[in-house]
Order: sequence, then structure tokens, then C-alpha cells
Amino acid sequence: MLSRTADCLFWLGRYSERAGNVARGLGATLRMALLANPLSAADDEWRSLMIATGCEPGFLERHPVLAQDAAVQWLTLDPENPGGIAACIEAARRNARTVRTALTVDMWEAINDTWIEFRRLDSSAIKGDRLPGFLDWVRSRTLLFNGAAADTMLRDDAWRFCHLGTILERADNTARLLDVRHAAFAAEAAEDAANYAQWQAVLRSVSALRAFQHVYHARLSPGRVAELLVLRPELPRSLLACYRRVEQTLDAIAGANGGQRGECHSLAGALHARLRDRPIDGILEAGLHDFLTGIIDENMLLGQEIGRFYLSGRQP
Repeated sequence: MLSRTADCLFWLGRYSERAGNVARGLGATLRMALLANPLSAADDEWRSLMIATGCEPGFLERHPVLAQDAAVQWLTLDPENPGGIAACIEAARRNARTVRTALTVDMWEAINDTWIEFRRLDSSAIKGDRLPGFLDWVRSRTLLFNGAAADTMLRDDAWRFCHLGTILERADNTARLLDVRHAAFAAEAAEDAANYAQWQAVLRSVSALRAFQHVYHARLSPGRVAELLVLRPELPRSLLACYRRVEQTLDAIAGANGGQRGECHSLAGALHARLRDRPIDGILEAGLHDFLTGIIDENMLLGQEIGRFYLSGRQP
């Protein structure tokens, strides 16, 4: 496969996944902001989301005060925010159009129809009671694209690079969402209403609240929530599940292309090994923040090495 084609498929997967992740994070933050008291606590919730999505620096360049309406606009409809929903949908469609012949009809229609419908929206779509419906729509469109890819795409290199982008983005999102709320998972964190709401918010941000109940049949606790999102292989958004699939996908790409391997394969294997058979108590005792910061940095390096070894080097 040409590196340019692989590059577009990889970023198609990443941008589509990122749009859904921002929508989930926004939904959870809206809930938390309504519960937060006093007002400064609500501001903290929006700041946490901005940090988790990597959108804080650009926002602060344009807005001196972090207010909810401005934050929602920046994360949803503002095309100047490269990490916002508008830019992600635009970039996903641009990459899809470039490699349209590598996609199935269902995949192309899922992306293109989303782009068309999004361009018809105006600012009223994110105002007041309409915002939750808009966020649900973004999530459903991401799920539609992922479902079309899973159900209709040949399991060849086109599938592998698109899937690789999706899973790498998913791992990064899970690590960042946990990291911005790491204080609620510290050993000295009280099991009070405030922290309980934080644990709920993290689970909602990755659509895992019901999954937690299925796995543990118990009240939320910092150890169980962290274990689910970091180490449980059953959860498709856990770090362990994501890096296992990253390693498997890179192995499959290498196997289909003469067996050549690069630094990205070693990094993926090391990340997976770092999470296997490791108790959550050890991670929490050593410090969740330091652990997650290391994961985020290594994830960025892994993406760069995948780009160097397989892709055109363009990172839109």
C-alpha cells in the first residue's frame, strides 16, 4: 500500500474517533458542571476537559475567561480549533475523500453524510436543551462509521491502518481523561460525594458506567474504576485492550508486508507488556499521574514512529 493511502486511512480513523471522544467528554462535563458548587468548581470541570482534549492553549489565546458557552462553542462548531468536533469531521471527510476507493460504500456514506449534515447546522444546535441532542448525534455518527468499517471492510492493510488510527486515538483519550482527574484516584482521596461524581464522570466519558456494574457488581471505588480503564481486557477502551490491539495490528501489517519491523513495533510491544499482569494497587501506590503521563508521552512517540516507518510523515 502507498504510504500516502495508509496515512489518510490512519488519520481517518483517528479523526473520526476523536470527534466521538470530544462529544462523550462534553456530555460528562455538562453533567459535572451542573452538579459543581461553587461556580469555581464548574470552571474547573471545563478546564479539565480542555486539558484532556488538548484544546486549552488555543482557547486561552482567544478567550481570557474560561466560560461554559465559549468552551462549548470552541469544542463543537469553531473550525479554528484543530481538536474540536468541527475540525475533526472536516479532516475525517477530507482524508476519506482522498482514499475513497479504499473504503466501502457504507463507510464513505457514513462519513460524507455526517459532513453534509454538520455543514447545515448553525449555532442554535448547541444552545440550551439542544446541546445534549447534538452530542448524541456526533456519538451516533462515530459509531455508525466504526460499525460500517467493522461489518463491511476487507481485513487487509486498508482496514489495519484505519483500525490502527482508531485504537491509538482511543488509548490516548482514555489516558488523558484519567490523568486530568488523577487527584480523585490518589491513595488519600476520600470516598465522598465529590470524588464519587468524578469517578462517574470518567466512566461516562468512555461510555463505561454500565460496564463497571457488569464487571464488579459493587459501588464505585477509585481502585476499581482505575483498574477497569487501565487493566481490564474486557473493556474495549481500556489501555490494556487498546495496546494489545495496537500490537496485534502492527504485527499483522508487518506479516503482510515481508515481515519488516521498525521501532514502532518495539514500542507497541513494550507498552502492551507494561500493562500485562500488573496489579492496579502497584500503579496507584507509585502514582497514577506519573504512570499516565508516561503512557501519554509513549503514545505520542508511538504515533510518530508509525508515521516514520509506514506513513508519508504528514500529520494533518
